Amino acid sequence: MTKELTISPEIQEQLNRERYHHMSPIVQRRMEVLWLKSHGLPHAQIAQLADVCENTMRSHFKLYEEGGIEGLKRLNYQGQPSALQEHAATLEEHLRKTPLKNLQQAQAEIEKVTGIKRSESQVRLFLNKLGIRCRKVGMLPAKADPDEQANYLQQTMMPRLEEAKAGRRAVFYVDAAHFVLAPFLGFLWSFTRIFIPAPAGRKRFNVLAALNALSHELVMVTNDSYIDSQVVCQLLYQLAALPLTVPITLFLDNARYQHCLLVLETAAKLNIELCFLPPYSPNLNLIERLWKFTKKQVLYSHYYPDFKSFQTAISDCLAQTHTTYKNDLDSLLTLKFQTFEKAQFLPV
Repeated sequence: MTKELTISPEIQEQLNRERYHHMSPIVQRRMEVLWLKSHGLPHAQIAQLADVCENTMRSHFKLYEEGGIEGLKRLNYQGQPSALQEHAATLEEHLRKTPLKNLQQAQAEIEKVTGIKRSESQVRLFLNKLGIRCRKVGMLPAKADPDEQANYLQQTMMPRLEEAKAGRRAVFYVDAAHFVLAPFLGFLWSFTRIFIPAPAGRKRFNVLAALNALSHELVMVTNDSYIDSQVVCQLLYQLAALPLTVPITLFLDNARYQHCLLVLETAAKLNIELCFLPPYSPNLNLIERLWKFTKKQVLYSHYYPDFKSFQTAISDCLAQTHTTYKNDLDSLLTLKFQTFEKAQFLPV
């Protein structure tokens, strides 16, 4: 009987990558078996899902037990070794500093570093083996400070979230969204390109909301004029009226109408703690994900003939965050926040 295997989160991530991208189908199958094992599935179910017999499954376990990930990659036959593999370490270091726009550039960079010319398909396989995939470039405000964000997350935000998980505090994320009655163009699977009418005018539906970090219930104030300190105070009073018996903490950005004396005094009077995020840190505000979800759910590729129907669609979506959309949002609104390292920035 195979003894219990130790599979760390890092190894699990590597197994997940290699089960799709390793050049050998045999190795892919082995990685699949160990990846399923890392999720604690029964052996019979692993064999069924991976389409292998239980003896083969146990032999894969033994390969990992004796040699780890590299043991899973070893094959009994000797094939033609890849000339590029000899330069893997050098190429990895070079390509970490030189993100690639396309496979043609990859071919050129590999040839420049190694003198070896390979076809696009061979280059693609080699890049996958290194763990390089085509990823969409993300955006971070230029004035954001990654170090300040990381410190704030660890020293200010996470301790309060731990108290919330223990039932000793209620944590909310606050932000305002301004939905303009205009076309939100998305992607559709269709035989021809689809066009939607563009509404006349630029009426705006404003939502100032507080999202509960754990339950995902939403407390909100809406209007079609503008958000100011009075509206923020209105939200504070609504939060103070909730049947909570624990301290309330709000995480919010540095909008001027949230920093004014009236808001600070009102929060103090209501015993609500205001924690202002570091400047230019939308990635630390959980409610930002809800705004994206709302746009995707009811705005992208939808046409609303008038402001009333536009406003109703948004309000109905937001009113169902902890009912109809709870399962979707539970996976989206996890308490894992993206942080940034200098290595992640495009070289200048």
